[in-house]
Amino acid sequence: MIVGDLLALDELHIEVAWATPDLLGREVTGVTSTDLQDPARYLRPGEIVLTGLVWWRPEDTRPAPRLATALRFANALRSAEAAALLAGEGTHGTVPPELAEACRRHGVPLLSVPSGTSFRAVTDRIYLRLWGDLQAGAEGRAGLPAGVRRTLTSMLGADAPLDGMLRRAVADLGVPDCSLLTGAGRVLASSADARPGPPRTPPTVPAQLPAPALLPAPALLPAPAPAPIQVGPPGTTPFDGWLLQPHTQPGPAAATMLHGLAELLAPLAERARATAAAQRQAGTRLLELLSAGADPEADHALSLAGLPPRLPLTPVAARFGSAAGSAVRSVVAGTAATVPGTAPGTATPPGPADPSGAWAAAALAEALHPTAAPFVAAPDGHGGAVALVALPEAAVAAALDLTLPRLDERPGPAGPRAQAGPGRPAAGIGPTVPPTAADLRPALVQARYALDARPPGGVGRWASTASLADLLRGIPPEVTAAFHQRLLAPLVDHDRHNTVSLVATLDAFLRHNASWSRTAEALHVHVNTVHYRVKRIEELTGRSLLRLDDRLDLRTALLCAPAAPLRAPAAPEAPTVAKGRARRAG
Repeated sequence: MIVGDLLALDELHIEVAWATPDLLGREVTGVTSTDLQDPARYLRPGEIVLTGLVWWRPEDTRPAPRLATALRFANALRSAEAAALLAGEGTHGTVPPELAEACRRHGVPLLSVPSGTSFRAVTDRIYLRLWGDLQAGAEGRAGLPAGVRRTLTSMLGADAPLDGMLRRAVADLGVPDCSLLTGAGRVLASSADARPGPPRTPPTVPAQLPAPALLPAPALLPAPAPAPIQVGPPGTTPFDGWLLQPHTQPGPAAATMLHGLAELLAPLAERARATAAAQRQAGTRLLELLSAGADPEADHALSLAGLPPRLPLTPVAARFGSAAGSAVRSVVAGTAATVPGTAPGTATPPGPADPSGAWAAAALAEALHPTAAPFVAAPDGHGGAVALVALPEAAVAAALDLTLPRLDERPGPAGPRAQAGPGRPAAGIGPTVPPTAADLRPALVQARYALDARPPGGVGRWASTASLADLLRGIPPEVTAAFHQRLLAPLVDHDRHNTVSLVATLDAFLRHNASWSRTAEALHVHVNTVHYRVKRIEELTGRSLLRLDDRLDLRTALLCAPAAPLRAPAAPEAPTVAKGRARRAG
């Protein structure tokens, strides 16, 4: 396939923005979606680069800085030996002339993709054409018999089910049963009905037949698991790459044919990687429009993201490992934030080391794939990810309750714990709403808040936010700690120098609905002691416990305390019998 072949795909409506005839004759090896300003390290020679131009900032009215930005991007493509650049017109309405000039200077052919053409459609057509080229040149390739190769290549081009392909390969080649896995261990297809179980433990020697005293019984070690075979290039995140996993150890001849099968499946893995990147790109664009309040454009972007037009959507916010994020940095805050591009990132921890956010978006997509529901996942701009899923809230929560722990428990290199440092995968789920921008914007805010306010465990639901304590969990701890300090510092200082705890007294008084008698009973003191302690609390805080507003403020301050138990009085006090003789607290 050459670059110029894209112009013959009438349904895509791709046009030339700048190119020469010889540049349109460049060979194409694949396609990658990116919106990084310098994507060179993620590209391979011969790839077509798809960009939605999210990185382009036209608000700078000076031509020179805009041209310099375009030149840096074009230089990155030239240094990576990219075959061509396909620029989407959905973000800015047209391809910037500065980008065309930069591509001319660096010799990079530039094609335009109209706003009505989804990047996924472009990706699928490119790989369909590459499959055709593969079939035409398949004869004489090593590893697979020519007849089997032709049959399997035809099945590839016809989008035959992967399970059927693997079963046909196993039957025709005589190789062991095998499964196709993602880098995180999710089974994409298998030639057998079930994966083989773990190796059986060695049999034990019966008690009535003891082993000889002088010769120890030999230790029976389980056979090592067969090594997986990489399908295509390694994924740029642990969730992009594919592996062909034999169920039993293959012999030398079978191993050769399995490597040939993996080579044959490589274009399919490449298409899946590029499709995932294109979906992240569409999701990033959608989030940017929601953030900017551009509702008509956002409604159009929903259809380009491949989501069903009328089904309600459930928003999900996720964080993996030590990725940063909080409710106050919502992805749909009132002003538009700069959202990094969605090119495939490296298999590194999310956060500063993965500015594109591709790692987190790919991890969230991996957790949502088992639902079999349409969804789009994208970086949130803060090291985490968000998604919109065409499933009810309860179904999404049930699925993530199962899949998130599995991501964390996987011991291999794809495990988030191995990649992302301390912390466990966590998610927040917002309400299920109609698929319109006006409904999705507040629902995304609620999903982010549910993530930050989640109780101990991996998945929080906005529907479970039903109390003041639930609400406060979503506020950053720096804010709650400052509020606690501002209102209760005098009581904390008092308790530091006295055996009587006014903080514990306040907590008991409010928990017992300001009942003097029940508070006295809970603290094992006379009711007059409670009166005097409450009076002392009011003096130190400047608040009246007779007023509902002050009670609510002080109760909130107690809930904002660091996670340490309240200090109770050192010992029960003897009740006082007369107000004039009561011992004054503090």
